[in-house]
Amino acid sequence: MSRLEEKTLKTEKIFDGRIIRLQVEEVELPNGQLSKREVVKHPGAVAILALTDEGKMVMVEQYRKALEKTIIEIPAGKLEGNEDPLQCAKRELEEETGYGCDEIEWLISFYTSPGFADEIVHLYMAKGLHVIENSANLDEDEFVNLKEVTVQEAVQLIGEQKIYDAKTAYAVQYMQLKEALQEK
Repeated sequence: MSRLEEKTLKTEKIFDGRIIRLQVEEVELPNGQLSKREVVKHPGAVAILALTDEGKMVMVEQYRKALEKTIIEIPAGKLEGNEDPLQCAKRELEEETGYGCDEIEWLISFYTSPGFADEIVHLYMAKGLHVIENSANLDEDEFVNLKEVTVQEAVQLIGEQKIYDAKTAYAVQYMQLKEALQEK
């Protein structure tokens, strides 16, 4: 089958919230049949692999209601309006950790759950961390504990299912590959 696109015939908005929108789309499939797709619309997000001068990764421990558990993650947050992802990454790093950085670079962008959502995460690496006096605070409904972990400790946390999200696992894998290449 050469044509794989699905043509949207009708969109019904189901929910419009603070973070996501849910809609049901009636689509024409490549074979001409009709089907429905439930789609979550998301403004996009950033995640920051923040490295201390000692090479440790700065992470946040926080409770995630959707999982009903506390997990450890790299700092992250959603884009506000038409916010530039780089500016969002700097803002989220400051808000969640109290750190600014001398250097920040984009690593990669990826979709989190393309089967039903359009959320894209832009992953950045921040170096040259420094504490910002009177830094921006967490959102009023955010509570986190800061952690600094080595790559080996992060791998252990993945095994213990304390690191349990894709963006953080992706960042840890990036660091593992980086270390392996440096050893050669």
